[in-house]
Amino acid sequence: MNYDKEMKMDKVEFGDMPPQAFLLGLLSAFDNRFQAAADAFFKEITWKQFFAIICINLCKEAPTINELSDVMGSSHQNVKQILLKLEKKGFVTTVVDEKDKRKQRIIVTDEARRFLEENDNNGQQSQYIIGQIFNGISDKNLQTTIQTIMKMERNLSEI
Repeated sequence: MNYDKEMKMDKVEFGDMPPQAFLLGLLSAFDNRFQAAADAFFKEITWKQFFAIICINLCKEAPTINELSDVMGSSHQNVKQILLKLEKKGFVTTVVDEKDKRKQRIIVTDEARRFLEENDNNGQQSQYIIGQIFNGISDKNLQTTIQTIMKMERNLSEI
C-alpha cells in the first residue's frame, strides 16, 4: 500500500514503513485527533472523563480505581486524576466496599446520569458524529478491525 498517496499528506513521507508500525502510528494519531474533537464537543467534561463514566457503567459492580484502570487501559495515577476532576464536578463519588473496608468503589452520580442522557443515550449530535466517523465502512470491515485490535490487545497483555 502506498501510505503517502492514501494519507494525502504532502508534508510527510512514510516510505517503506512496515504496515505494523504504520498502523500503530495511525491509531495513535487517530486517538489524538478524536480526543481533541470529542473535547470540543463536550462542554462540561473532557473525552477521557466521559470515557471513565462509560467504563464505570460497563462494570458489573461499582469498580475500584485498579479495576477501572484495567478497563480503561490506563495507569492508576491517570485514572485517579480523572476521577478527582469528575468528583469535583459532582459526576462520581466513592464509597467504602461493604465486603472489604480497605477498598473504595466508584459510583456514578445522578448528575452524571443526567449528563449521559443528554449527551450519550439520546444525543442525536453525538450519534451523527459517530455516523460520520464510520461513514463508508462496511460491517464486515468494522468487525475485522475490531477483531484485529482485540488480538493486538491480547498480544500486548502477554508482553
